[in-house]
Amino acid sequence: MGFCSGSKGDPIFQEDFGSGNGTGNPLAAGVTNYTYVVGDPQDGQYTISDQISQQINTWHNALPNTTESNGRALVVNADYTAGLFYQTPISGLCENASYEFSAYLMNIFDSSSGACPGTGIPINVRFEIWNATDTQLLKQGSTGDIAGSSNAFWEQYAMTFQSQPGQNSIILKMFNNSDGGCGNDLAIDDIIFRSCGDLTTISPINSSENEISICEESLPQTINLEANPDFSIYSDHYYQWQRSNDGETWNDIPGANQAQFSTSSISTDTYFRVQVAEDPVNLDDNLCSTFSEAFYVEVIPAPPTPTSNGDVFSCEDGTPPQLSVSVPSPYEVNWYDASTSTTSIASDTETFTPSENGAYFAEAYLPDSPCAAGPRIQLNYNLYDSPQLSSDEIIEICQGETVTLSANISGVIYDWSTGEETSTISVNEEGNYTLTVTNSDGCTATKIFTVQFTEEPEISEVLVENGFIQIITTQVGDFLYSLDGINFQYSNEFQVNEGGVYKAYVKDTEACRVATREFPVLLYPKFITPNEDGKNDVFQLKGIEYFNASELLIFDRFGKLLFQQTGKRFFWDGSYNGKGLPSNEYWFIVNIEGMSTVKGHFSLIK
Repeated sequence: MGFCSGSKGDPIFQEDFGSGNGTGNPLAAGVTNYTYVVGDPQDGQYTISDQISQQINTWHNALPNTTESNGRALVVNADYTAGLFYQTPISGLCENASYEFSAYLMNIFDSSSGACPGTGIPINVRFEIWNATDTQLLKQGSTGDIAGSSNAFWEQYAMTFQSQPGQNSIILKMFNNSDGGCGNDLAIDDIIFRSCGDLTTISPINSSENEISICEESLPQTINLEANPDFSIYSDHYYQWQRSNDGETWNDIPGANQAQFSTSSISTDTYFRVQVAEDPVNLDDNLCSTFSEAFYVEVIPAPPTPTSNGDVFSCEDGTPPQLSVSVPSPYEVNWYDASTSTTSIASDTETFTPSENGAYFAEAYLPDSPCAAGPRIQLNYNLYDSPQLSSDEIIEICQGETVTLSANISGVIYDWSTGEETSTISVNEEGNYTLTVTNSDGCTATKIFTVQFTEEPEISEVLVENGFIQIITTQVGDFLYSLDGINFQYSNEFQVNEGGVYKAYVKDTEACRVATREFPVLLYPKFITPNEDGKNDVFQLKGIEYFNASELLIFDRFGKLLFQQTGKRFFWDGSYNGKGLPSNEYWFIVNIEGMSTVKGHFSLIK
């Protein structure tokens, strides 16, 4: 027993017992002397089915789908007496040819059922091949004992034999070498006869490659191939070379009958194989010969010309635009700065951003391929300078004033949102005025002038605290402040050292309007010490003399009036009804004719 160690031809005979489900038809008369049944067979019976363990639950519950046909099988319950259980004639053999006979067998007894001692009676099948007259045994072999198991599995068995000159048919016989009883129940499937020959490979002469790639630019080419049989089966070798465009449909190559073969000029993908026989007459029949594995000649097409996504003629404005091309997968793209340059300036990318204007070239290539890149395509890149305008402006004007708007740029065409096309325009209304300029390259730039009326100030109050002055406006704005109308400052706070009548001035940055307000400033001590030392003995006001008529009122912290006097000068010595008052905080009010009231407080310290 043994398998063909070389190449195998197409089957000249295959018994697969049917591909349907359930029970099949009985075998033809004379094939077996066992009795056909439907369902599980008993001793000396058989069935054709893909189902077992229907009545006999000590068998495996199914036939595994691991044979070639995976359909019905021949199921045999061995007779009590060992002997022949299957025979069939096989015709169509080729004379003086080597063959392989094979079949799948399995012991269908489930040893885990415990129905039989141990693994039960093993199956043991002997195969015999006889001549067509059933008078001469040509070859025999046995499977040996196949014990029952707890897992169901098929196992393929085979043996080889040599047909005789003039012999084109044989008789196959199968014998059960074991007696019937508990066990020795088997299934058999896919009985196959096929030619057996040397394992033959193809390679280029002086090479071990089993395929070859040719670049399209080097076509047409001729390749010298060689058939390499391993001499495992054949003693003599006869050849017929074949070719195919798809690896499926093969055609003989006239005159190609030697171990070495030179192809004709190859221009497309082509497959080659060689048919091998031990006798030249067997080359006429695919069932009487074997074939090598296919040798594949791949033609690598030249990469396509990249598809341009357009030249770039653009104005420089923000992110620079890119040149780009498209190529199908799996091609990649290289970029060059000249049509004949050998050094790329960008690789493996369909996009490229040049650093300067000019013509650039893209080519497609196949990564990890020795073949040349495809044709280059030219793309032009021109990036023009855009006009340079200053940033947007906010311009404040006085109501009724006219302002001239200008971008101060030459060599461009002007287009104002007002419809004017002059370099400057004059406006006296609030609003946004948009200027668009275009240079000779057609590039544009835009600027927005926002014209708004200046906020005019109004004085709401002037806060005075003993020489510290703060001018408060009704609205918030960028105003300038002054006490003399000449010297203005951004701060609204002032400090003076003389009392009297002052005037506050506030104007906007455009001097559209100046707001004014007069106010009094009185200076007074923060404390008095009436101890008759000549220093800070009395409370008096500085600057009150500038006013025609004034009234001073002094109160204690409970609001009791302690002192009242009118005139232009005031003195209080810290007494009430002729008696000195204690140390404490005291408040005063000065009513000035024609001016706002002045209030404050001071300390009396003993």
